[in-house]
Amino acid sequence: MGRLTAEEIVELSKRYTLFDWQAQAKVAPIAVDHAEGIYFWGTDGTRYIDFNSQLMGVNIGHGDRRVIEAIQRQADRLPYISPFMAYEERALLGQKLAELFPGDIEKSFFSLGGAECNENAIKIARMVTGRHKILARYRSYHGATTGTMSLTGDPRRWPNEPALVGVVHVLDPYHGPERGSDDAATALALLEETIQLEGPGTIAGFILETVTGTNGILIPPDGYIQGVREICDRYGILMIADEIMCGFGRTGEWFAVNHWNVVPDLICTAKGITSSYAPLGALGMRPHVAEYFEDNVFWGGLTYNSHPISVAAALATIGVLEEDGLVENARKMGDVMARHHVELKEKHPSVGAVRNIGLFGILELVKNARNEPMSPFNVTNETMGAINRFLLDNGLFTMVRWWNVMTNPPLCITEQQLGEGFEIIDRALDIADRAYEG
Repeated sequence: MGRLTAEEIVELSKRYTLFDWQAQAKVAPIAVDHAEGIYFWGTDGTRYIDFNSQLMGVNIGHGDRRVIEAIQRQADRLPYISPFMAYEERALLGQKLAELFPGDIEKSFFSLGGAECNENAIKIARMVTGRHKILARYRSYHGATTGTMSLTGDPRRWPNEPALVGVVHVLDPYHGPERGSDDAATALALLEETIQLEGPGTIAGFILETVTGTNGILIPPDGYIQGVREICDRYGILMIADEIMCGFGRTGEWFAVNHWNVVPDLICTAKGITSSYAPLGALGMRPHVAEYFEDNVFWGGLTYNSHPISVAAALATIGVLEEDGLVENARKMGDVMARHHVELKEKHPSVGAVRNIGLFGILELVKNARNEPMSPFNVTNETMGAINRFLLDNGLFTMVRWWNVMTNPPLCITEQQLGEGFEIIDRALDIADRAYEG
């Protein structure tokens, strides 16, 4: 039997499988054959630059043999064992994460992915504090389970409501292209006002993406993360850092909180921990949180937690990040990306704002001098759709969402490869300029 054609792959996949986050009649997936480094290839032979690391997770790049062979070795020796068991790779990964995590975070709980990690963080916060409310921000995404979708502030939450009881959303420092961002003091005052109105003694935790991902690569103003830490300490609220996208080198530090020298009570990681080669989440906790479970049962766990294949992939991925200096490369290439961003903003009137921290970046497109977004909130209009089609037709894959174009390539990218990607984006922006109203 011969291999399926691209058309057959797409037809059968659409007929027999359900695709995420889309009306199925509009699904138009790329049939992918293989991937290596910063590229992946369609079954028709088309090469794409992966300028979003798929879902901001393929941090070491595609097809690294060191991780693939670690997965193979693990599959040969111990492909699965119950999470009630201990084995060498689990012990070594826990030890390694204690070395890498910020401050005194030492103990980890291994889940199957980011959403489960966040789910367990809110369960732990409630158990440890004896309180029930969880604060989260509106411009956030924390996962698609019932609990994490309730934490999510963005419009993906709306069709999934009614939500989990006890979640309270607060305003972010950022307010959109037209208004920009508050300074840290203003944002913190709004946060503290919400805490007072909700009752500090009712709030177990505050979960926040240290640097917000799909809702705009929102980099907090200086002093904000430190201020959140101080407010949480003052009111006995656990600070939960969601670093599922921004962790493991993406921002040019091992973890984004390191930019502000803050240690959260709980840190949630996934994606980059295995470079998305296998599903794994790691929830790190400080000693005062972990100690609660010395004499109290942790009421949580799933069959595939601490899965040996995924744990082996994580150990190998961390090894690649260290051996190849990819965290440092993200910092260095982040400076190069910033220069490309500025050049595009100076050249194209439709580029209203640019942001990046390491290789976590975005272009905000606007339709006039008042910085009205090129596409409305929660809508990707025809102009943005045309930009996305141009990028794909010219061999670049990234996330185009609402008025934003993401720039989040693998951390192994070179200066020449960055230039190749931005040259395609430069040409695509001519479409946005034609829609610019002046």
